[in-house]
Amino acid sequence: MAKELDIAAIEKIIPHRYPMLLIDRVIDLEEGKSATAIHNVSFSEKFVQASSKSDPAFPSPLIVEAMAQTGAVALLSTPDFQGKTAYFGGIQKADFMREARPGDQVVLKTELTKIRKNIGVGKGIATIDGHKIAEAELTFMIG
Repeated sequence: MAKELDIAAIEKIIPHRYPMLLIDRVIDLEEGKSATAIHNVSFSEKFVQASSKSDPAFPSPLIVEAMAQTGAVALLSTPDFQGKTAYFGGIQKADFMREARPGDQVVLKTELTKIRKNIGVGKGIATIDGHKIAEAELTFMIG
C-alpha cells in the first residue's frame, strides 16, 4: 500500500514554506528509495504571474526544485536522516520537454540511486497526464 503525506506531514520533513514549498502532496513514499509528489499549477502562484501574461507558465527551473524537494522527502523520511536537512547540491543534467501551465497537475517522481554518508544522488522525472515534461539527475547534501 502506498504511503501518502499531506502538506502538514511534508512540512515536518522538509523546511520549505510558501512560496518555496513546491509539492502539494506526496502520493507514494518508499522511505530511503523514492517518492512521488504532485504540484498543482495555479495562475495565482507568484512564479506563474511573473511569467508572460499572454502565455503564463510555471518556470522550468522550479520543476527541478520540486523534484529535489520530492527526493528530500524520500531521503529525510528514513530513521538515519530524520530531523536533518537535505540541501540541493547540484544538477548533473536536466532536460525539459515542455512547460507546465495553469491548470496542470505535475507528477514528480524522484528515485534515490545512491546514498553514501551525507550525500545522496537521485533521478527525477516530471510528468503531466502521463507525458514526460522534464527529467534531471540531482545531488543532495545532508546536514
